[in-house]
Amino acid sequence: MSKKVLVLGEVREGSLRNVSFEAIAAAKKVSGSGEVVGVLIGDAVANLAQELIQNGADRVVTVEHPHLKQYTSDGFSQAFIAVTEQEQPEAIVFGHTALGKDLSPKLASKLQSGLVSDVTDIEGEDDAVVFIRPIYSGKAFEKVQVKEGLVFATIRPNNIAPLAKDESRSGDVSSISVDITNLRTIIKEVVRKSTDGVDLSEAKVVVAGGRGVKSEDGFAPLKELANVLGGAVGASRGACDADYCDYSLQIGQTGKVVTPDLYIAAGISGAIQHLAGMSNSKVIVAINKDPEANIFKVADYGIVGDLFEVIPMLTEEFKKLLVNA
Repeated sequence: MSKKVLVLGEVREGSLRNVSFEAIAAAKKVSGSGEVVGVLIGDAVANLAQELIQNGADRVVTVEHPHLKQYTSDGFSQAFIAVTEQEQPEAIVFGHTALGKDLSPKLASKLQSGLVSDVTDIEGEDDAVVFIRPIYSGKAFEKVQVKEGLVFATIRPNNIAPLAKDESRSGDVSSISVDITNLRTIIKEVVRKSTDGVDLSEAKVVVAGGRGVKSEDGFAPLKELANVLGGAVGASRGACDADYCDYSLQIGQTGKVVTPDLYIAAGISGAIQHLAGMSNSKVIVAINKDPEANIFKVADYGIVGDLFEVIPMLTEEFKKLLVNA
């Protein structure tokens, strides 16, 4: 049985986040031979509709309103519910981002639906779709199949590959007028504490530091390596608690969960709470002076040494490789 699937296109600073395209790829698996409908919510987002179509959406529905300029769960839930009432989908797919984690439970409750959260892979097709998600801080995985009712899932960024972009694809773009009222929250100002550059949750390369960086200045060589590799800088909770960096960089059970192609852990001992946020990275490189550090148990490559000696050497070698590439 084919399904109509709604996919929320997540917009940040006027651009679509990569997880939106990954969600479309996931929706294609869920829909079978059905229709994937992109949903754009915001103040002025219709100009992004064609990009969703080029990345696999069959058509796009937009909801624009001045009250939707900044995300609030009240405003976005009103807008998305209006779309579901019009479209009557059999499935919904969001990114498992800060926005997705906040909005999806509220919508699932309103729609009286279950919710399969933090999906890292999808097996099968059509009615035989099985969602795979980590449990127990990534120590095990469970397989979930929705037998009846609305299928509602959120996917972890950087796990499901997006479809190849096809600029020749075309599709219908329509809009819904929704009166956004009774907002309990109004965003007056957004103060960003995260660093500029690559989004940590979507980065293909992450260079993370722990207490071993010793100070705020100790993150400087990590930032340089991350810049060379086109990646993002992260941190363990220990480094954040020591005021070496902002908590927006924290990776772990109580921070961000990342799954980059390459994760470089510098001066991180490997507490179980930190491993919960990065152990599913495709390649893990650990740098630590302690050969017995727990991080080496999950690392694909381990370097026993002083990070302040190893990181600059790696940076110079990568610079040479990229120049000759």
